[in-house]
Amino acid sequence: MRKTDKSKHNISVASIKRSTIKPYDFKWTKFYESNSDFPYSGLNIGLAENELIICSIVVDSENYSILTSQKLITRENGTTTIGNLINAKDKGYGDFKGYKDASLTFGLVELANGTEQKYLIETGKASMIMIHGVRTLIRMQKMTEQNMENTIRNWNKQDKK
Repeated sequence: MRKTDKSKHNISVASIKRSTIKPYDFKWTKFYESNSDFPYSGLNIGLAENELIICSIVVDSENYSILTSQKLITRENGTTTIGNLINAKDKGYGDFKGYKDASLTFGLVELANGTEQKYLIETGKASMIMIHGVRTLIRMQKMTEQNMENTIRNWNKQDKK
């Protein structure tokens, strides 16, 4: 199995589903089975051919984070940053449990060029969507094709039980 946009999307969404408590009806955060499920057509995110939207948190048109099979897009107070997660590193997840009584926090990744990029996280149960989406996409970079096949096979076996 090659690391195509479709395989990255499928593995990331499966990871999100395994780590997130149902129901998946959160205020701002969602994951997507297909790009047609993405309801925010007014956000001009410029998808490349075959690029798939994995998950997002959209507070409003000036504050959102969107994870795709190729990049992480964050718009904070009207300022947009776009980062490629190839060779990126997880740097932290903020107060994703909401201990500080905040409904939003920021995760942080270090991109391959050494710059850091923040991304929004809705606290509480919803936090697992963005955290596992980003984490899985980063970790997938180090997976061999055989690792990916084994992961999918194991998940399929568990789903049938």
